[in-house]
Amino acid sequence: MMRAPVLAAIALVLTSFAGPGPADAAERVVQARAGALISAIEKAEAGDVLRLQPGLHQGPIVLDKPLTLAGVDGARIDGGGSGSVVTIDAPDSAIIGLTLTGSGLSLETLDAGVKLTQKATRAEVRDNRILNNLVGVDVHGAHDAHVARNLIEGRQDLRVNERGNGLYVWNAPGLVAEYNTIRHGRDGVFVNTSHKDTFRGNRFENLRFAVHYMYGNDGEIIGNLSTGNDIGYALMFSDGLVVRDNASIGDRNHGLMLNFANNAVITGNLVRNGGEKCLFMYNSNKNQVSGNRFEHCIIGIHFTAGSERNTFSDNAFIANQTQVKYVGSRNLDWSKAGRGNYWSDHAAFDTNGDGIADTAFRPNDMIDQILWTQPAAKLLVGSPAVQLLRWTQSQFPALLPGGVVDTAPLMRPPEVTPPNAGVNG
Repeated sequence: MMRAPVLAAIALVLTSFAGPGPADAAERVVQARAGALISAIEKAEAGDVLRLQPGLHQGPIVLDKPLTLAGVDGARIDGGGSGSVVTIDAPDSAIIGLTLTGSGLSLETLDAGVKLTQKATRAEVRDNRILNNLVGVDVHGAHDAHVARNLIEGRQDLRVNERGNGLYVWNAPGLVAEYNTIRHGRDGVFVNTSHKDTFRGNRFENLRFAVHYMYGNDGEIIGNLSTGNDIGYALMFSDGLVVRDNASIGDRNHGLMLNFANNAVITGNLVRNGGEKCLFMYNSNKNQVSGNRFEHCIIGIHFTAGSERNTFSDNAFIANQTQVKYVGSRNLDWSKAGRGNYWSDHAAFDTNGDGIADTAFRPNDMIDQILWTQPAAKLLVGSPAVQLLRWTQSQFPALLPGGVVDTAPLMRPPEVTPPNAGVNG
């Protein structure tokens, strides 16, 4: 009969010795006055929320304990042109709903609107306007960070190579960066030696590369939109990436570029109105390329430098000046499990109505390879001899050199819809 009161007494004693929890966190209002923010940070306890009122708050500041800085509409922190505007150097901290501006200009120290150090585990940076800083957000060793729904704009008064990246990521596994709009920096996202990160639903405009991925394995790049950049998605020296449902619209050089990128799944992407190449693959192996649309580029795919054991199926190549550029003598069948790709310039019939063309398609012939290796031969393209050679090859396929052939071309292209990505700026 005495057991329940005894247990209750023990629980009361243990509770009295427990440390402060989330219920003990306080919310403190911080007015926009000189020195007020720095003073509030010094006086705050771990877990407190500092509610920044409208107006200018002086930076740079460092959060060396778990705190949340939450801005009322119109609250702004200015770094005064020195270092990073906000540095998070403690776990479980957050920067929410603020305008952050005025970082320094040192590329050596990566001066940023927000810098997350190795101690900033589970940091959150969301719903901010991060404007006119050298780097937008520098995730420098912080694990499991979340960067979401921010507008990040770089310094337009600097040359492109003098600017920092919108989001710089180094050794930050578990990062999720989603629904941000990034423009006017050097690269939108630059990943350097970081694994298992996710970049989802972001919008990239007026940059060098939208996503520049180097030495990052097992990452996901999903549902992003790149428009008006030099290159959309540059994937280099990385393994096991998932690149799905992204769009590159009007990027000037390449929509997708793979350089020493292996074992990637590249599916459901749209590249349209690219200036040079929809997809460039260089020494990239064992990748699955399926369900993509490559439209209105000078070259649909440039495939070169020993790339092997890649599979291509269910893609659409539509109105590219050259659908495929492959300089090599190997025979490559671009179909899988009886399904090839759609080619807008393949005039074919489907007599049994199974959606597969009755004749195979070869995007290149001997003349194409001569023109790639001997550009001066373009002067002869319209000559009767060249036309006769092309006709002869079409009638006698055994004369064709090695190259890409689609043995099961599709009669209809897959539909791919551009994502609705980023935040309104």
